[in-house]
Amino acid sequence: MRLFCFGLGYTALALARRYPGPVTGTVLSEEKRAELAAEGIDAQLFSEARVPSDTRRILVSVPPDAEGDPVLRRFPDLRADWVGYLSTIGVYGDTGGAMVDETAPLKPSGDRQRARVAAEEAWRATGLPVHIFRLAGIYGPGRSVIDQVRKGTAKRIHRPGHLFSRIHVEDVVTVLLASMARPNPGAVYNVCDDEPAEPAAVVTEACRLLGLVPPPLVSLEAAGLSPMARSFWTDNRRVSNARIKQELGVTLRYPSYREGLRSLL
Repeated sequence: MRLFCFGLGYTALALARRYPGPVTGTVLSEEKRAELAAEGIDAQLFSEARVPSDTRRILVSVPPDAEGDPVLRRFPDLRADWVGYLSTIGVYGDTGGAMVDETAPLKPSGDRQRARVAAEEAWRATGLPVHIFRLAGIYGPGRSVIDQVRKGTAKRIHRPGHLFSRIHVEDVVTVLLASMARPNPGAVYNVCDDEPAEPAAVVTEACRLLGLVPPPLVSLEAAGLSPMARSFWTDNRRVSNARIKQELGVTLRYPSYREGLRSLL
């Protein structure tokens, strides 16, 4: 079954490399297109893309823009047996650290999160066999706190009790493949590991593994974060991943940041 990926970014590429059939997808530059062609992945410029007629599965990882969902705007007549839309756990907003599952009300706290809620609703309204995946912070090779510590850019922000959920990219791929094997149109899945944790604890563990002294604790105000980075600290919540285990039979390879960070060494 051909898979078409709108947005061959970090996660979609990880899926393409494990997918057992032909994969086509979109990129935004000729440079990226040539890079993926060298790897044997068929990529098209989004502005010129044509979805092959034998496409059976579609993954959407393109974020919404100011006008809505760009994929639905440019491709209003899609057809597929399985559609996966990559959303974010940010749609739940702030719960003060309380646990949420897929039945929790959506209370987005920022414009980006509100746009995600609107995009989820737009995809559901298409009548396609859509599956929504609300992803935690994705990390993996080349994109983790290990890399930040090595570059000297990691910060240990002191905010006790403020939790973040995360997920290794390979576990995201496992969830997507499991959903393709057990399709359930309309389903929503939280995709995160078993242990929400304070970011400072994750930096400390990365430094321990690397044999380095952790950077000093600093307040959020003194951390010098960009407005985008600081916005992620607006919400504090724990997220349940029970559904991916119970419904899809997924066993996480990296159930916490500890196993994930060790694997990256």
